[in-house]
Amino acid sequence: MKKTRLTVAQALVKFLDNQYIEFDGIEMKFVKGIFTIFGHGNVIGLGQALEQDPGELTVHQGRNEQGMGHAATGFAKQKMRKQIYAVTSSVGPGAANMVTAAATATANRIPVLFLPGDVYATRQPDPVLQQIEQFHNLTISTNDAFKAVSKYWDRISRPEQLMTACINAMRVLTDPANTGAVTIALPQDVQGEAYDYPDYFLQKRVHRIERTPATQEMIKDAVTLIAGKKKPMLICGGGVRYSEAAAAFRDFAEKFNIPFGETQAGKSAIVWDHALNLGGIGETGSLAANAIAKEADLIIGVGTRYTDFTTSSKWIFQNPEVDYLNINIAAFDAYKLDAVKVAADARAALEALTTALEKTGYKSAYGDEIKAAKEKLKAEVDRVYAVEYTEKDFVPEIDDDMEREAVFAEFRQLTGSCLTQSRVLGVLNEMVTDRDIIVGAAGSLPGDLQRVWRAKGPGTYHMEYGYSCMGYEVNATLGVKLAAPDQEVYALLGDGSYMMLHSELVTSIQERKKINVIVLDNMTFGCINNLQMEHGMGSFGTEFRFRNEATGKLDGGFVPVDFAMNAAAYGCKTYTVRTIEELKAAVTDAKKQTVSTLIDVKVLPKTMVHKYGSWWRVGVAEVSASEKIQTVYKKLSKNIEQARQY
Repeated sequence: MKKTRLTVAQALVKFLDNQYIEFDGIEMKFVKGIFTIFGHGNVIGLGQALEQDPGELTVHQGRNEQGMGHAATGFAKQKMRKQIYAVTSSVGPGAANMVTAAATATANRIPVLFLPGDVYATRQPDPVLQQIEQFHNLTISTNDAFKAVSKYWDRISRPEQLMTACINAMRVLTDPANTGAVTIALPQDVQGEAYDYPDYFLQKRVHRIERTPATQEMIKDAVTLIAGKKKPMLICGGGVRYSEAAAAFRDFAEKFNIPFGETQAGKSAIVWDHALNLGGIGETGSLAANAIAKEADLIIGVGTRYTDFTTSSKWIFQNPEVDYLNINIAAFDAYKLDAVKVAADARAALEALTTALEKTGYKSAYGDEIKAAKEKLKAEVDRVYAVEYTEKDFVPEIDDDMEREAVFAEFRQLTGSCLTQSRVLGVLNEMVTDRDIIVGAAGSLPGDLQRVWRAKGPGTYHMEYGYSCMGYEVNATLGVKLAAPDQEVYALLGDGSYMMLHSELVTSIQERKKINVIVLDNMTFGCINNLQMEHGMGSFGTEFRFRNEATGKLDGGFVPVDFAMNAAAYGCKTYTVRTIEELKAAVTDAKKQTVSTLIDVKVLPKTMVHKYGSWWRVGVAEVSASEKIQTVYKKLSKNIEQARQY
């Protein structure tokens, strides 16, 4: 048996460099590279190995451990989970910073390999710098926090353990049904220990992603269910994109005249203009999809996890005769909503189901309902995109919503802007091309974008909404750019998310990978402000206001921030926008730039797109002094009774 003597870190790097993936007969490198922030827990172990011989792995220098984890997630998501990055940090706070990124990857079923440094396996120098000592269990370190958010977790306390750990890591990272964050904790002393690794561990290894077919029994059950239904509706989930099943999905919908709604992960699998595409569905769903969903007698979910936003807390499907058919590679998801289950690859299952259902001569019973719903949706999007305010609109004494108009007037006086969020999105939607990619994650923008954004090209809508992680946007946009270097990529985010985390904007400058950041600054955590007001509260702790010396509370004036100045300090080309004309000029000029750009758009608070016949279950106070909250609680109780229980 031929062997090579290497340190654990050197063997790990060599192993990662030799992993390949095959999908539909196409082979490619699986691990593109590694994002690093070096510290005493990994710099002279894994760092030494990467300096000595990184192979074909690209090594990036991150700025924040969570940020570079989001960049890796954005890359793998845009690559349809066919190629990944690893991420490494020091022990202690560096590792802890990555836990949020690992959770984001796992919630969205995106493969990312986390390689945090760890405390000494020997325990001889304990307690070392940044080590947490748990008196009851000395095996615990910061890295144990990854267990709750990882699909596979391991710790290498002996050099020979690396082999089974790496094989199991690849098993999970390449498994479309069970992928997510994989964590291999690397004690800093073990990283440098040598071992005679067999060459068969280090050789090229090709992992094949198989298209798991549906069984004949599954297809038979599905056909029987569909044949007895008149008004079915499809849901296009993220699994449609990851399976590259868009053509099969579109063919199925067209052959049997079945309309479909989109989840956040599924949006842009098929372009918005398709006649059967009714847009987003659920709590942040569109006027059209939610109307059809309430009448549908069969929901066919393809590649969806059925989050509470997709199902409107299991409430939106209100036909008393409604049944469910789930097509999903993960049996866990196929079982949801007590559905008829097709646990299989989305494309393979749809193709088999199309062939079998065609033999029955089936067609849905829809008449003009789909076309009428689509026309209403188009008109509504046009209306929303055109909403504007001018100075003459600010007359609080004649407006029913005194608080809202008073906030408008205050904001306008401070910024000079009357822009609405929906009008800004309309202009942006008009100006992007069918190849430009938009990236989002948290706040009010994901809801607005799912409801009204017209995706012009396939794969151009990149939304992280499994974890709704503030700070994902800018950092993941770098990952998306690395995945699609020849396309313009735009991060769309609010001021709250920008301030939360935008570390890899600097990395985009360093790497000369141009990204475009569009910050909609309303001086508010707008989404949550809307949520609290919708449920009977006032604006409490969600607007960015100075502390008022007279009241002792955060109810002073708005806190202004110059985001353009901030990004200019990093080396970005920046713009400040207060009018539609300035917005159009900024976007036009940003397209000409070769360096990353930031457009600071001042938008009126409380001007997001509101819901279309949906409901979202949140915890409401059962006892309250507020009549408004009491009314909301009564509505909550009524809607819970109408929701499906499992």
